[in-house]
Amino acid sequence: MSSILTNNSAMNALSTLRSINNDLDSTQDRISTGLKIQSGKDNAAYFSISETMKGDSSMYSAIDEALTSTMNAVSTARLGAETVNDLASDFAERVAFAQGGTDEVRADVQDELDALVERITTTISQATFNGTSLVDSTGTVTVVTGISRSAAGSITTTTISFQEQDLGAILSALSAIDLTSASTAALQEAALQAAESALDAAIGAATALGIAENSIETQKDFLGELTNVIDSGVGSMVDADMESEAARLQALQVQQQLATQSLSIANSAPQNILSLFQ
Repeated sequence: MSSILTNNSAMNALSTLRSINNDLDSTQDRISTGLKIQSGKDNAAYFSISETMKGDSSMYSAIDEALTSTMNAVSTARLGAETVNDLASDFAERVAFAQGGTDEVRADVQDELDALVERITTTISQATFNGTSLVDSTGTVTVVTGISRSAAGSITTTTISFQEQDLGAILSALSAIDLTSASTAALQEAALQAAESALDAAIGAATALGIAENSIETQKDFLGELTNVIDSGVGSMVDADMESEAARLQALQVQQQLATQSLSIANSAPQNILSLFQ
């Protein structure tokens, strides 16, 4: 039955055209933004997960930046400790050279030792990064290395700790050694033992700071890789497949044209009824 009041064909064609236009709008949005999930209405689960992961990625990036500053301070301190170690080694060698020597020899060596002490003093004062010195005390330094989420959703921070190194104590020990006054073999041997003890302490300080620097550097590398993995995971959930979207866009444009023509044909059907009255 044909009717000029109700055109079922036109209504069906119009419904089809609206559906195609909606799909076309969604596809164009994905192409323009590069995202297939822009809000919770697109996919609530993926949106929630991706937003959480984005937050984690941002926190890891911030932690990595903080670790960079700490690592630079540790690296500077380690360089200072290694330099003090080298100077302490030279110091011990000159004390060993003066063993059993004459007063004149010990006096000449003492001048060398005084010069080495001055160089050590300068090295310690310069072993700072942005005003931070890790070579003037024996305190514990704790730095945040990351975050950890539980199954319940709570979040905690992970940390590592290392000890500052007091190179000033090594300097004091070396400064106290005086070969002019070491007139006996026993005193000279005591001076050598003191120099060796200071050298051992310098070696320990350089080693400890080297271990701390390596730990921080390893964690920084891990955070960098972890951030990349998280960003990639987020992308796989929310990024649009541009090749597929481009193909879908072309298909929908064709469907839109056909649906428009179908609607035009359906709208012309009542007009054909007029021919029945001619």
